[in-house]
Amino acid sequence: MAGRLSGKIALISGGTSGIGEATSDLFVAEGAKVVLTGRSVEKGRAIADRLGSEKALYLQCDVTDEGDIKHSIDSTVERFGGLDILFNNAGGPTGGGVFDVTPEQLDYAVKLLLTSVMVTTRYAIPHLRKNGGSVINNSSIAGLRYRQGNVVYSVIKAAVTHYSRIAGIELGPMGIRVNTISPGAIATPIFWGGSERANTLPEEENQRKMAKLQRNLAKATPTPRSGLAMDIAEGALYLASDAGSYVNCHDLVVDGGRTSMFYEPS
Repeated sequence: MAGRLSGKIALISGGTSGIGEATSDLFVAEGAKVVLTGRSVEKGRAIADRLGSEKALYLQCDVTDEGDIKHSIDSTVERFGGLDILFNNAGGPTGGGVFDVTPEQLDYAVKLLLTSVMVTTRYAIPHLRKNGGSVINNSSIAGLRYRQGNVVYSVIKAAVTHYSRIAGIELGPMGIRVNTISPGAIATPIFWGGSERANTLPEEENQRKMAKLQRNLAKATPTPRSGLAMDIAEGALYLASDAGSYVNCHDLVVDGGRTSMFYEPS
């Protein structure tokens, strides 16, 4: 039986840990050829080697650098012959609140979380429109509800979701669907400094932190477990596959019911 992404070519940013790594694994298992990008060279190469050189390629890429973005698109097309799926997943922790945000924090967060999405999509359009394609942007429930992230992160994720709706309207006639996934309490290294921080720690320490995080996050939703990276990967698979061919301009919330909980300010 053919996989749900058989014959598809996908580019996944932030593919060297957490949600990006899980999605790379799942997409390859479902028949896609995957280019995963990120700044963690050793980890990225190890993942690509594990998945197999005929199915996966790692590219070093800083999504705040337009040259790196263009290179990742061009290299994907050169290596595998096209592009069908774009998962703008790269991100990281940001700082800044109403009372203490600095211009530097805001500039960096916009470039990392929003500009990267818009610029990567722009470069991908000529390739995606050839056979129709799917753009998936990783957003967050922080863009939907209060106190799910700091102010800067929350506002920019709301912008990612709204941009995706507008892009889906404009690109839909070209056969390109644009959707977002808004993860809830997903256990990933972003909670203790992101993948770069995790890569500096011993594996035993990362496992200890992950186990503690999962126990704590399990208390934060009506579903009695923490969210896992594979939960988001499965959502991305649906949006990328033919099963989601009539889904456009949609924000898929994967949060175990967290956004339905009543919040009472402390």
